[in-house]
Amino acid sequence: MFNIFDIQNSSSVINVANVARQMPRKLRVLFVSHTYVVGVNQGKLKAIADTGEVELALLAPSNWRATEWNRTLELETPFPEIRIYSASVWFTGRVGAHIYHPWKIWQVINDFKPDLIQVEEEIFSLCAFEVSLWAKLYHKPMVVFGWENQLRSLSVFRRWIRNMVMSSTNLYLAGNQDGAAVMRSWNYQGPVEIMPQMGVDTDLFAPSARNHQNRLNIGFLGRLVPEKGLDILFAAVSQLKRQDLSCKITICGSGLSEADLRQEAEKQGITDLITWKGAVRHEVAPMELAKFDVLVLPSRSVATWKEQFGHVIIEAMAMGIPVIGSSCGEIPHVIACEDLIFPESDSTALAAILKKVICDRNWREEMGNYGIERVEKYYSHRRIAQKLITQWQKLVPILK
Repeated sequence: MFNIFDIQNSSSVINVANVARQMPRKLRVLFVSHTYVVGVNQGKLKAIADTGEVELALLAPSNWRATEWNRTLELETPFPEIRIYSASVWFTGRVGAHIYHPWKIWQVINDFKPDLIQVEEEIFSLCAFEVSLWAKLYHKPMVVFGWENQLRSLSVFRRWIRNMVMSSTNLYLAGNQDGAAVMRSWNYQGPVEIMPQMGVDTDLFAPSARNHQNRLNIGFLGRLVPEKGLDILFAAVSQLKRQDLSCKITICGSGLSEADLRQEAEKQGITDLITWKGAVRHEVAPMELAKFDVLVLPSRSVATWKEQFGHVIIEAMAMGIPVIGSSCGEIPHVIACEDLIFPESDSTALAAILKKVICDRNWREEMGNYGIERVEKYYSHRRIAQKLITQWQKLVPILK
C-alpha cells in the first residue's frame, strides 16, 4: 500500500546521507615521537584534537630511559582524545639511535590510515629514517620537527640518513632560528617553519597571586651542568649582596655539576642565600615556579651545545613571572625584550637587570604582564595547534 510517510522517511535518510557525504572529514595525523611519553607533553596534541578538525594518533615508546634523570619513564595516557600506539624500542634513551620494530610502524599505518605523518625526532635520527621509508612507500606527506641548531659535522652514515629523510620531508619544523639556517645549509629545499615543539598549557601554568617580599626570590629550573651558567648567576648575586640588595636563589634541578656549584657558591660567599630543591617532576613544576619572583636562564654556548629554546621560559612567562636570559641560542628570540637579555657570561650585566627587578616593583609587574601577553599570542598550546593545522592543510587537500 502506498504510504506518503515512507516516502518522507526515505527522503530524510537520503538527505542525511548526502549531507554526510558533503561534510569534509577530519584530517588524520599520526605523530611519532619519544617526547610524548610524558603525559603533560601531550597537551599540544589534546589542543589539536580539541579544535575538532583533526583526528590524532601517537606512536611512542612504551618505556623510555631518561638518562638526564637516571630513570625509566613509562608511557602515560592522560587524554582519551588521542589514540595511543605504544611499542618497545631498541636503544631506548638514545635520541638519535632508537628504532621501532619495522612491522610495528607498518601495523600502525595500516590500522590508523593517516593522511599525514609528523615525526618529531632529529632529521639524522634512525627513527626519522625508518618512518620516512614507510611514508614514502604509502605516499604519505611527512613533516619532521627538529631542535638541531648547530652546523655539526656528521659521519658519512648520518649524512646519508639525513639526506634520505630530507628527500621524503614535505615540511620541516625548526624549533629555533638557528635550526632553520642549519637546514638551509644542509641544502633542504622544502618549506621551513619556525615554532617550538610544544607550547604551554596556560591552564596549568597560570598566573597566581604571589606575596612579594623585600627579599627577591631568584629562581632557576633546569639541569645542573656547566653550559647552564649557574656560576654566572652566583657571581651576579654576589655583586648584589655587596651592594646590600636583598635577594635569595632557589635552584630546582640536578646534575653532574652540583658539587662544583656548591663550591662556587661558597667561594662567592652566598651559600646562605641558596636553597637547593633537587630535581622537580613535570607535574609539580607549576607549584615550584609560583614561588619565584623572577626566573633566570644564564646559559652559555659551548662547542657542542647552545640553548635550543628553553621551555621553562614560556612556562614562567605564562605565570606572569619575569624571565631574564642570556644571549645564548634561542633565548633572546623567545623572550624578545632587550631589557631582559644580557650578554653571555656577563655577570655584571645580569646583576644590573636583577637590581632593577629588586628596586622597581612596577617594572617587575610590567615585565610579568608582558610575558603573559607574549605567551597568549605565540606560545600557548592553542596557538601552536592553530599554526600546525594551517601548515598541514597546505600539504593535504581538503578532504571529502
